[in-house]
Amino acid sequence: MFVFDMFLMFVSSLVLVICVLVGVAFLTLLERKVLGYIQIRKGPNKVGFVGLVQPFSDAIKLFCKEQTYPFMSNFGLYYFSPVMNLFLSLFLWMCIPFVSVNLSFNMSVLFFLSVSSLGVYTVMLAGWSSNSSYSLLGSLRAVAQTISYEVSLALIILSFLFLVLSVNMLDFLKYQEMVWFLIVLFPLCLMFFVSGLAETNRTPFDFAEGESELVSGFNVEYSSGGFAMIFLAEYSSILFMSLLCSILFLGSNLYSWLFFLKLVIISFLWVWVRGTLPRFRYDKLMYLAWKGYLSVSLNFLIFFFGLKIFLFVLFI
Repeated sequence: MFVFDMFLMFVSSLVLVICVLVGVAFLTLLERKVLGYIQIRKGPNKVGFVGLVQPFSDAIKLFCKEQTYPFMSNFGLYYFSPVMNLFLSLFLWMCIPFVSVNLSFNMSVLFFLSVSSLGVYTVMLAGWSSNSSYSLLGSLRAVAQTISYEVSLALIILSFLFLVLSVNMLDFLKYQEMVWFLIVLFPLCLMFFVSGLAETNRTPFDFAEGESELVSGFNVEYSSGGFAMIFLAEYSSILFMSLLCSILFLGSNLYSWLFFLKLVIISFLWVWVRGTLPRFRYDKLMYLAWKGYLSVSLNFLIFFFGLKIFLFVLFI
C-alpha cells in the first residue's frame, strides 16, 4: 500500500509539474499578446494559429542554441544555479492541494515561506559565479530586494494566519465561503499583491534585470538552456504567486472552474502592471518596504492579535 501511495504521489507531482510548465508557456504568450495590444501592435501571430505555438518554438530555439560559459566563471556553481532556481520554483507547487491531494499537509504555508526564501541563494550564486561586475551588481540588488519584501510578505501572511488560526492552505478556502478576505482585509491584499510583484522581480520592481543600467542584471552571462531555466523559474513563480493570491483572499474552491478564472485574472493583472507602470527608483523601493509596508503590516498584525485575544476572553 505504501509503495502504491508513493507511486501515485510521484505521478501526480509529475503531472502537476508538466501542467505548470505548459501554463508558463501560455503565460508568456499571454504577456506578449497583452503587451502588444497595449502598445498598439499584434504580438506573436505567425507560428501556428494566431501564434499559439510560439512559446514552444521559442523553447526549442533556446535549448538548441550553443551553450557558452565565461572563461573566468566558477563553472560548477555557474551551471548549478539556474537548474536549482527552476527546481525550487517548481518544488513550491508541491504544497498546493489538488484533486489527488498530492503532498498537501498541515504546514503548507510554512513550506511556502521556507522554499521561497531559498530562491535568494540561487540568484546570489548565479550573479557571483559568473565573475562579472554587471551580474554581481544585479544579483546584489535582487537579493536585497527579495529579502526586504520577504519580511513584509511574511508579516502580511501572519495577519491572515491569525484570522484563520491554521497554517494549512485548505483552511483559507473554508473560512471564505461566506465573505472573501479581499473585502475584509483590502489594504493587506493590495500590499500582498505589490510585495508579490517585488518578490518575483516584476515591473515596476525589475531591478535584478534593469536592462537600461545593468545589461540584464544577474543573468547577463547566461545563454541557451541556462537563460531558459531562469526565465521558466521567474514565470513559474509569477503563476504560483497568482495562485496564492487567489487562495488567500479570493476564496477559491480548488475543484471549481471559477478558481482557474480568478487565477487567469490575477496573472493578467501581473502583465497589465508591466505594460502600464514605469520602473520604480531603487531607493524608493527600499523605503516602501522598510518604512511603509513593514510598519503597516506590523500594525495590522498587532490589531488582529489583540482582536483574537479580545474575542477569546469575551466568549470564555
